[in-house]
Amino acid sequence: MSLPLSSELAAWASRVRFEDLPADVVEATKLRVMDVMGLSLAGAETPFGKSTRDAIAAMSPVGPCRILGFGDRVGLTSAALANGALSQALEYDDTHNESIVHMSSPAVAAALALSEFTAVTGRDLITAIALGNEISCRVGSVSSGELHKRGFHPTGLFATFGSAYLAAKLLALDEEGMARAAGIAGSFASGLLECWVDGTQTKFLHPGWAAQSGITAAMLARSGVTGPAQVFEGRWGLFTSHVQDANAHRDFARINANLGAHWESRNSSFKPFPAAHVIHPYLSAAIRLRDKHAIQPAEIESVDCPVTGFIVSIVCEPIAEKHAPASDSHGRVSLQYSVAEALFFGELGKRAYSDESRRNSAILELARKVRYHVDPEYPGPGRFKGGVKVTLKDGRQFTEVEEYNRGSVENPMSYQELRAKFEENASGFLSSEARSRVAEAIQRLELVPDASVLVQLAT
Repeated sequence: MSLPLSSELAAWASRVRFEDLPADVVEATKLRVMDVMGLSLAGAETPFGKSTRDAIAAMSPVGPCRILGFGDRVGLTSAALANGALSQALEYDDTHNESIVHMSSPAVAAALALSEFTAVTGRDLITAIALGNEISCRVGSVSSGELHKRGFHPTGLFATFGSAYLAAKLLALDEEGMARAAGIAGSFASGLLECWVDGTQTKFLHPGWAAQSGITAAMLARSGVTGPAQVFEGRWGLFTSHVQDANAHRDFARINANLGAHWESRNSSFKPFPAAHVIHPYLSAAIRLRDKHAIQPAEIESVDCPVTGFIVSIVCEPIAEKHAPASDSHGRVSLQYSVAEALFFGELGKRAYSDESRRNSAILELARKVRYHVDPEYPGPGRFKGGVKVTLKDGRQFTEVEEYNRGSVENPMSYQELRAKFEENASGFLSSEARSRVAEAIQRLELVPDASVLVQLAT
């Protein structure tokens, strides 16, 4: 009789060591730490970040862990909640392409909080984040595409489990304790996307909630609280309860097949733009066309974007909302508005989606000229492809296609590009010298005896 899937994951997670990680997974994990820390610092500059910090500081007694940038001393789970939430405030964090899980922001937030709570070396930190990310991606791939269309945010659901195993690893739980933590985490996994309707901010909280919930589950399991062994595949498990359609795709082998040999987290992408990841190839294509042909926004008659069907309800419709987003968070999940702002400015960076831009009549007019149509030849979840055809008022047409999104394994961002992203994102809190100290510590993280130094350097 086979073990429950939660136990199979626990058996692997409890055994895996730093030496078992492939070299490219180690290097990618270090880059993800740098990326998320920069994003948390950028998020701390936003009104959302300040509100989140104020609320968490008010709720939490003084504790051993710190909120990045601000430096408030709060409790373990409060720090994880804060830093995870801050990291998504710009919709700029990495994504597993198939499941669309933002796996690194919860994992890094949880691991950094734990590094100030218990003894964690740099090697421990890398190992825990790598296995947490891997589990988030694997669980998220069981029913790819099914959660978004039901109004659930995959990060809030699936990254909770990655964070639970990560926390259990750093807290030195045994196999049985890890499996209990996963069972407990299933009752904490959550995240509705109703905020996409009116442009409110609750989605940004989900990475922090996943980090907090994962740690809470591990701590409860460590103290003896039990949780269901079949939390994934059971009669009332995660996928039965959240995908209530007997004909929906479910492939539970994605959770446990070739653990340790196949690293699903390799199929994840960094973000060069602070927008929903499925929009990225369209942004790259639009900016290239603008630069290549010196296109001026006033010259544009129309913009056509072929899309795959599964992204329509995420970033293309309802059309009125996508043409005139109510907030920056609304804009970041609008194909039409994002392409328009990219064509207008020729870039989309940390300062994109400002109130001034979203009220700019020229950008809004251009957004109404961006149309989409479903192309059955376009790939589904797992590969982000995009194309843009710009028609000018004088009749000229220009077309550009991005076969694989920038930042993916097929079209990677360089270390220099990711370092530049970190420098920009962290600049609001850290001096140039301080940013260099953080980046250099991360580069040699496997040699660092106390991983909490990263929090110290970023505070």
